[in-house]
Amino acid sequence: MVNLQSLALPPDMSLQEGTLDFLSSDPKMLLINGEWKEAASGETFPTINPATGEVLARVALAGQQDVDLAVDAARRAFESGPWTVMHGDDRARLLWRVAELIERYADELSDLETLDNGKSLHIARKGNIPMAARHFRYYAGWAGKIADATLPVSHPDHLVYTLREPV
Repeated sequence: MVNLQSLALPPDMSLQEGTLDFLSSDPKMLLINGEWKEAASGETFPTINPATGEVLARVALAGQQDVDLAVDAARRAFESGPWTVMHGDDRARLLWRVAELIERYADELSDLETLDNGKSLHIARKGNIPMAARHFRYYAGWAGKIADATLPVSHPDHLVYTLREPV
């Protein structure tokens, strides 16, 4: 477990309760097929706070078996999961919801961004985290606008159409 007292925070930075809760549990696991799992090997690696050189957290070290499981799960989800048959408006609502969650937890995410890569808290809070939410909203806007199109051609018995599918 990480020693939270060794984080050596700048004087103007205090961590959110949610950040402390997240940091106090180790190791951080892999999300594969909707389930949190340890690496098949049981191995972890340290992620280092660049400001102090101290271990910030221990993270599951994905190996070949873990990657294969993740790729297989992603392939199954792509080929037969609900996302591929979901209406664009429903996909848009889900992406919008991700943006809302990023905004709800912006302070905690900013704390973690700062601790994990040494970025200033101001840049994380005012730039990176809000930008992530904006990206999800941008793509949510497109999800309901991707449509099929039937195009006119010169022969009356033929037609050309475009079928757009999410990848």
